[in-house]
Order: sequence, then structure tokens, then C-alpha cells
Amino acid sequence: MTATTPTAPSLNSRVIALAHYAARTVLETVLVRHGLVFQESVALRVVAVAEAPVRRDALAGEVVDALKVHPADAHRTVVELAAKGLVESDGTDVRITDAGRELYAAVSAEVQEISARIYGGIPEEDLATAGRVLTLVTERENAELAARSPARNG
Repeated sequence: MTATTPTAPSLNSRVIALAHYAARTVLETVLVRHGLVFQESVALRVVAVAEAPVRRDALAGEVVDALKVHPADAHRTVVELAAKGLVESDGTDVRITDAGRELYAAVSAEVQEISARIYGGIPEEDLATAGRVLTLVTERENAELAARSPARNG
């Protein structure tokens, strides 16, 4: 009797979801050690990579777009980051603090090490293809969500 190698599944929502949740759980093991939750890390990244202060509404909008959360939740996340001393706001603009920049750098360094292990050995052309396919799927899913939005159809 010969052993058979299982065929890799075609890309579908289940495969994407399993990869997403595995990646998110790995990230959350890093974040929890630094006192952050996932939504805070998404918002902190936006401010950390910006070259100038970020408009508070634009920051909340990026969190809403990325995570599909309610705008009030996104604004609450900004308040939570400010309470932790990681960002500061004048009410209109949000900027990262030195503590926020240090935390972002520490988390990013840890995540880069983990990512190197996870993605290591996968051919660059495969990663590029996967990136293109997942970007297209995301664009189509966002379009589907927009078409189903009560604001558009109501």
C-alpha cells in the first residue's frame, strides 16, 4: 500500500479564515504581553507609520475599514490608546507618543521574527501570487459588503 499526499485545498473563504485566525492568534500572543489588544494594534500602526499627525476621524475610518467595526468602537480605541499614553490628541489630530513609538517598534520586531519563521522557505513568486489573489478577494468582498450595506440600499 502506498501513502498518498493530500492535495492542497483550493483557495476559498474557509482556507482564508483559518489562515487569518491562526495569524491573528499568533499576533495576539505578542500583543497581550505588551498590554494591547488587536484593535488597538491596528490603530497604533496607522499613527506609528504616519509622517504627520493623523486626523482623528481618518484614523477611526481606517480602523472601521480594516476591521469592519462600528465607528464608535474605533473612536473608543483611540481613547484607550490615549489613556495608555501611547497616543495623544488635541481633539482633531492624533499623534504617537514616545512610549507608543517604543511599543510599536518592540511589537513589530517580535512579529517580524515570527513572520520570518512562518514565511521562510516559501518561494517569493508564491508569496507574490498569494498577495495578488488575496488583495483581489478583499476588494471583491468589500464591494459585496458595500452593495449589501443598508446605507446604500435603504
